[in-house]
Amino acid sequence: MATSRTQLGDLTGVRLDAAALKVLAHPLRSRLLSALRVDGPATATGLAARLSTNSGATSYHLRKLESVGLVSDTGEGEGKRRLWQAATDFHTWEPSDFAGDEDSETALNWLVRDYARHFAEQFGRWLDTEGTWPVEWRDAAGMSDNFVVATPEQVEQLKAEIDELLLRYRRVGQGNPRARRLAVYSAIYPLDLDRVPTGKDQP
Repeated sequence: MATSRTQLGDLTGVRLDAAALKVLAHPLRSRLLSALRVDGPATATGLAARLSTNSGATSYHLRKLESVGLVSDTGEGEGKRRLWQAATDFHTWEPSDFAGDEDSETALNWLVRDYARHFAEQFGRWLDTEGTWPVEWRDAAGMSDNFVVATPEQVEQLKAEIDELLLRYRRVGQGNPRARRLAVYSAIYPLDLDRVPTGKDQP
């Protein structure tokens, strides 16, 4: 399977292929890509300082990400100081893309768990500092959980509707001095892990 571009509203994404997945499944590379998407173009030196690593390692891993089309050179750097940017706004995948490929399945398992760790880390930072924020922001932020009963097809529709809703709110506060950037995470997983679906469940 080749890496392919996808579109979500005005956002450009890439669907990971096996090569891109295996490159991205690395603790520093996943952070580098996230940093470029969140904070915009940066040099290897700037990213190294932000992520507490060295510029040599950062440059190497940026080139690895470039080799699979996840980051690119803006062409606006000075001299040898390349200015890097995320090549797309987001990436996506389907586990079925890698079914039967043990190396890819292992890489995907690591990457998803890394994102879970990253969420816990980032949300923990908010919890550590929320007491210094105005109470209106403490009320607005937070987390919640809900439970649904649905088929795989209905869950796909739910995900599509969530994406549409987030697109509507993506820049709703643009230009308002009271607005701040916010992270919105979603996770969907079965609760009854002992009830693995079988062919008998098909209509």
